[in-house]
Amino acid sequence: MQQANLKWIFLVLLALIWGSSFILIKKALIGLNPVQLGALRVLISGTFLLIAGWSKLRKIPKKSLFWITISGFLGTFFPAFLFAFAETEIDSAIASILNSLVPLNTIIIGVSLFGIGTSRQQVIGVVIGFIGTVLLILGGAALKPDQNYFYALFVVLASVMYATNSNIIKKHLQEVPPLAIAAGNFAAIMVPAFFVLLWDGFLQTNPLEREEVVSSLGYLVVLCLFGTAMAKVLYNKLVQMATPVFAASVTYLMPIVAVLWGLLDGERFTLQEALASLLILFGVYWANRGRLPIKLKRQ
Repeated sequence: MQQANLKWIFLVLLALIWGSSFILIKKALIGLNPVQLGALRVLISGTFLLIAGWSKLRKIPKKSLFWITISGFLGTFFPAFLFAFAETEIDSAIASILNSLVPLNTIIIGVSLFGIGTSRQQVIGVVIGFIGTVLLILGGAALKPDQNYFYALFVVLASVMYATNSNIIKKHLQEVPPLAIAAGNFAAIMVPAFFVLLWDGFLQTNPLEREEVVSSLGYLVVLCLFGTAMAKVLYNKLVQMATPVFAASVTYLMPIVAVLWGLLDGERFTLQEALASLLILFGVYWANRGRLPIKLKRQ
């Protein structure tokens, strides 16, 4: 299969997986607090990935270990906690919508900090998608006026971290196998996550005795296996075969999946949100049809 077609398949798969992650976080928060969810998400996902990718760790060049570690904290560790805290106050679909800021942040950070070129077509597409995102946010705020949108800043901060991580992978980890990157990420962040869980006292409370905790752990395992472990490898591969902006555009498709899950969970979906979703899809298409790079002057 041609790589041009394969990258679109990866994009759709990631949208389905990550778009479902927000409802899984919402369900997992029923029996877990945000600190427990974030730490357990890192530990469970890391276990899956290290089992699959332990042999790949030795393929990581020593010069890449620093960037592997930074990538692990920015791309997984901190966002796991930020999203958990955010969804204690805002709707899961709104969290997904706010996460659509990632492509815009990817372009800004890539150009300003990493010297990674983009195209005028991509910039226009990102702007179009961002307008759709704003419309979705306004629609969600109208539906849920009682939500504390201060917590939305946690998602915005996570989107900046995701964008930075995308550029790190493209700039500094291009030659490292995707599974090695993912395994290395979690090898770096699992120990801090374990100490966070100890600090919370979760392991001293006999959590499996409570039915709601067992149910939440079930949702969390599904989230970790697909939404973190498997998707992490797919995303790393997608960044390497395409561009950071193309890979980050998965966040334009994720809200559509998340909103559909919201409908199944009893949430309402307005005409404005439907039109905004179509605008987002058009932005994804437009951002990825241009191929003329903007030349960057090196200082």
